[in-house]
Amino acid sequence: MAAVTGDDDADGREDGRPEDGGREDAQRGDGGREDEVRGARRIPGPRAAVDDFDLDAVPLPPPVPPTGPRPENPRPTPRPTTPEPESAVAPPDPPGSPAPSDPPAAPALVLPHRVLKALLGAWALAACSTEETEAVEAHLTECAACADEALRLRDAVGLLQTDHSLDLDPTLRSRVIDTCLSRRPAKIPVPDWAAPYDAETARLDALLRDIGSSEWHAPLRLRWFEGETEVSRKTTVAGVIGHLMTVDGLIATALGLDVPLGDGTTGRGDGWPLPPAARTEKYWSTARRPPTRTIHEPWRGQSHTLIRTVSFAGRGVAELSVSYGDFALPMHDALLDRAFECWVHGGDIAGAVDYPYEAPSAAHLHRMVDLAARLIPAALAQRRRSGLAGPARRLVTAGSPGRSLHLEIEGTGGGDWYIPLDSPAAVGSAAHAVAQVALDGVEFCRLVAGHVPPVEAAAGQEGDREAIRDVLFAAASLSRL
Repeated sequence: MAAVTGDDDADGREDGRPEDGGREDAQRGDGGREDEVRGARRIPGPRAAVDDFDLDAVPLPPPVPPTGPRPENPRPTPRPTTPEPESAVAPPDPPGSPAPSDPPAAPALVLPHRVLKALLGAWALAACSTEETEAVEAHLTECAACADEALRLRDAVGLLQTDHSLDLDPTLRSRVIDTCLSRRPAKIPVPDWAAPYDAETARLDALLRDIGSSEWHAPLRLRWFEGETEVSRKTTVAGVIGHLMTVDGLIATALGLDVPLGDGTTGRGDGWPLPPAARTEKYWSTARRPPTRTIHEPWRGQSHTLIRTVSFAGRGVAELSVSYGDFALPMHDALLDRAFECWVHGGDIAGAVDYPYEAPSAAHLHRMVDLAARLIPAALAQRRRSGLAGPARRLVTAGSPGRSLHLEIEGTGGGDWYIPLDSPAAVGSAAHAVAQVALDGVEFCRLVAGHVPPVEAAAGQEGDREAIRDVLFAAASLSRL
């Protein structure tokens, strides 16, 4: 005998369910629950844009029949005896029956290869929907080309999230060129004596490319010494570049090249003065309006032309005389002088716009110090003729030793120089040194540029005080606008 559970009514039916309904449930069995699941509401996944699909190759999904909402707390009701239409919602299972299984998961999103490839950028930025992400990642396991592209895009996204400064290293250009030349030497390399000018113009060019338009009008003061007095001139960042370009024109004139003029044209510069200060004043006065960032390209183009010209000219151009009006320098010293001024004014610009700027390399700084040490005797003789320095103590002939000052440069670019005190033609030597001055390399260059007062420059002094003073002021007198 079968056991009976629950309350039975008089007809032997359980829970008041009609007898024919029980038979129908028995006949339906599991098939009844499957009909109920199939009739439940299903939420389809997100679809891509219609333009991304080939409508002839991808069939549209079948429509879902409309269904009514399922009650939250169903109550058992008698099942009608009339047959139900196939589209009707099946009634809930009686209490105590096992819970229906979850509806089947939505099918994976199927996209063409070209659509998946177009989604790689959004996938790398984590901007895809869940279905698109699953489709892309499934595709990456099958397509090697897209997998490589996805890795490159992810690496690029990592670069966008860096915490480091995005400012370029000012020495990057020089390091890249050095690396390239070490692998395949240039057919026509830049002469060794022109390398400092090439490096300093490249560093200043990197600074100028990194500043904003408004910073070209940032005010700054150019400082130098005249006699024993410090003087200055107020200008802007663009005005400094105009000054550098105008004085570089002395090199271009010596090479027979056209130079940029103040009215925006180029020419031979006939009638322009040779001294750098007067030449700069003429350029500023000739310009139609105050210089702006548009001066960057003419200055940059002229510096490249100078480097290219001396590289193709051969060895003889190194001794070509470049006139500065009151004096002249051979081409190799003139380009070194321009490299020195480019570095000094690059530091002035960096200070005005709050930009980091380093000193030249040790080898280039050593050459700049050597040029200044070789120019001090002539500057000292000029100051004597003007009555600004003490008289010579001894009469010496050309090439003979006389009194000298031991200039000891410490740190980067350092070395020892012996400055003749009695005649520019004399030879300085350690045996006839009457004084010694010790200076840091960068500090000595700032003294020569007129950025440090002579009385505050020397870190160490020993010996003849008058000789020390004369040499320090002669070094400061090398500065100019």
